[in-house]
Amino acid sequence: MSETLRKIVHVDMDAFYASVEQRDDPSLQGKPVVVAKRGLRSVVTAASYEARVFGVRSAMPAVRAERLCPQAIFVDPHFDRYREVSRQIRAIFLRHTDLVEPLSLDEAYLDVTVTHTGMPSATEAARVIRAEIKAATGLTASAGIAPNKFLAKIASDWRKPDGQFVITPRRVEAFLLPLPIGKVPGVGPKMKEKLAALDVHTVGDLRAFQREELVKRYGRWGRRLYELARGIDERPVQPKRDSVQVSSEDTLREDLPIEDLAPHIQRLAEKTWANHERKQPRVARTVVLKLKTTDFQILTRSFTPLSRPTSAAEVAEIACALRDRVEADARTRYRLVGVGLSGFVDGREEALQPSLI
Repeated sequence: MSETLRKIVHVDMDAFYASVEQRDDPSLQGKPVVVAKRGLRSVVTAASYEARVFGVRSAMPAVRAERLCPQAIFVDPHFDRYREVSRQIRAIFLRHTDLVEPLSLDEAYLDVTVTHTGMPSATEAARVIRAEIKAATGLTASAGIAPNKFLAKIASDWRKPDGQFVITPRRVEAFLLPLPIGKVPGVGPKMKEKLAALDVHTVGDLRAFQREELVKRYGRWGRRLYELARGIDERPVQPKRDSVQVSSEDTLREDLPIEDLAPHIQRLAEKTWANHERKQPRVARTVVLKLKTTDFQILTRSFTPLSRPTSAAEVAEIACALRDRVEADARTRYRLVGVGLSGFVDGREEALQPSLI
């Protein structure tokens, strides 16, 4: 653990997009809501908890969601609304601390070691922040409280929805040892299988391996696994400033061939575009595709069109086209997909430039 004890809160909104839709249309409350356009090529952006009972999940093809839950109510996404609510939530965070690291529109890390509001503990800070979010937006949030970001993120999922869970420094080891290895961020189904072959099923099992052996097997990821098994995560909360790139990425539930990545690229393009819109008046000109193979090789491809992208659909189309520039064995499988935007310029200045076409 770090010598400088941090108090980190990970706040994660509950079924955010779907909850906003249910809030804004009371007739949807208590019903299985799927945020997605209907169609063969559409993917689920979000699902309410009522829809999740039927197995509906984000990134799932919309047609499959409809088969799983025929009574589901499909709602087109409204990212302008989600961004507005996200701004309200961000303002609440900043009343308590300047150390806010947003991960997306619906989640963020907060360092509440010292707060502007003089909260007596991180647990109380999380409780107050969640109450303020509920009062301001009518939506619920869950929170994880821990000495570092790794543990806080796991904890925020522990009592969802509308709950919070704290892992104190003294409880770190007791919490980690019996934890199923699949709960560790980054350990997807394929890695879980590899570890199971070594008779590793819990974090406690993983601790039996020395750093050198894990590094030999998994490279840098092996070193990371060694640290996480011991609750070590020294990453500070880093407030977002003017970034050179906005992006969204996901570790997939199962490793996929490149031809099956389109639905995930489309969903991530929508999330990235929603984050990009918050950068106004700065606009991006370059689309970036990031892939990580099952053996943790990272591949990136980028493209700067003559005219900058102006919609999520354009970003998705370009990112999907970038797959054709990935030269890899047809048997290669991918465990992570990311879509980013970079090459930011001031949109007001761009509007004054003469057309190049």
